[in-house]
Amino acid sequence: MPKKLNAKKLRLSKPVIKDLEKIKRQPLVLVLDNVQDTFNIGSFFRLADALAAEKIYLCGPVVTPPNIKIHRASVGTWKWVPWQHFPSTKDCLKELKEKNYHLIAIEQDKNSLPYDQVKYPSPTALIIGNESTGMDKKLLKYVDQIVEIPMLGINRSLNALVAGSVVSFEAIKAFTLGKKSSILKQD
Repeated sequence: MPKKLNAKKLRLSKPVIKDLEKIKRQPLVLVLDNVQDTFNIGSFFRLADALAAEKIYLCGPVVTPPNIKIHRASVGTWKWVPWQHFPSTKDCLKELKEKNYHLIAIEQDKNSLPYDQVKYPSPTALIIGNESTGMDKKLLKYVDQIVEIPMLGINRSLNALVAGSVVSFEAIKAFTLGKKSSILKQD
């Protein structure tokens, strides 16, 4: 594992292949379906780095790195997390399905289950929708499961990044159950 970097050092960092290869990636990818806010996109890179996720897929007509706003919000982690842009989320999901990923949409839907009551098989792709409109409903036919976070107050939904974070850590917890070491244990 490369040495941990603070925000200032991350922003200035230039990853080298040997450092990237030392990161033990989890069997998890994040698929962002038309996420528009560059702050959210940058923050998803921070999340993916925190999780040691395999990759982020940025789908649709979205801003991609290098971009100063993404750089700032990600504190430079966009350079450390593998990513790819797909003009079409549908094409991304089809490719991931061909690679045997279990596709889980984080979306409020009549067929959704509570996020903490489902299995997260390895490898898993979590699909997070647009901040205002959610995931394109036509894409739900391509996923294996739909999960949601129960909302107990008056608010109908959480920010896309917050919802993605909650479910992502649940998936990571599922991947690591039964292992002797904690995912939070430092080398």
